[in-house]
Amino acid sequence: MDVKKKYQKLQEFIRSLRRVVVAFSGGVDSTLLLKVCLDALGRDNVIAFIGTSPAHPERETTEAINSAQQLGADSVVVQTKEMENADFTSNPRERCYHCKSGLLDQIRKVAQTRGIATIVEGSNVDDENDFRPGSRAVTEKNVLSPLKSVGLTKFEIRELSRSLNLPTHDKPSFACLASRVPYGTTITKEILKQIELSEEFLKSLGLRQVRVRYHGEVSRIEAEGEDMATIIQHRNKIYEGLKALGFTFITLDLKGYRTGSLNE
Repeated sequence: MDVKKKYQKLQEFIRSLRRVVVAFSGGVDSTLLLKVCLDALGRDNVIAFIGTSPAHPERETTEAINSAQQLGADSVVVQTKEMENADFTSNPRERCYHCKSGLLDQIRKVAQTRGIATIVEGSNVDDENDFRPGSRAVTEKNVLSPLKSVGLTKFEIRELSRSLNLPTHDKPSFACLASRVPYGTTITKEILKQIELSEEFLKSLGLRQVRVRYHGEVSRIEAEGEDMATIIQHRNKIYEGLKALGFTFITLDLKGYRTGSLNE
């Protein structure tokens, strides 16, 4: 099925839902999903749920709020509670399941207060190729994944976003800051802020797709191949910058950026 037919199928799928709450992060996938929901159902029948958390950079939350406003969506911003859950902060391999499960419970409460039965979220078919415990929570909580249901890939979602003039069409992929911490290492607000500020510092040098993996005193920087020269060029500045943020040793991962490297 070509992308145009998938898009038509997506519109039909969403029209059948009548009213929805969209789990909205401001990323590529959820932005397309929110846009299509608004177009298919109308503003009065769509709510964008935006969660704020130490596990998400302030910039990402601000961008999500602004994006929802620009799309004309009614949004609800809620502080999520995963940092109060020991099943999350103890950082087991199922961490994402516990986070997603709690998040969806909070979204369900908002949906119920608005008299809305359906929650949708932005997973796509490519997500099935990665280790994603959170997808189990989506199934258990009876949350729908329209993009995945119609067979859309990440590439196709970007293409559709470009055709709809969505500014997120080329936005780098993003995962929560907790994904930078090895399993078994306790997640704290301090560690998450250290990672957030380190990545913001690197982005200020012009890096777009970058991760700072936390290994105690050691930071392991993952960047795309074409950005490694920039890192070497600014190595002294990066060393001083990340040292000031609490790291003793600052390293560059020669394999480069990839999703889920802590699952290796």
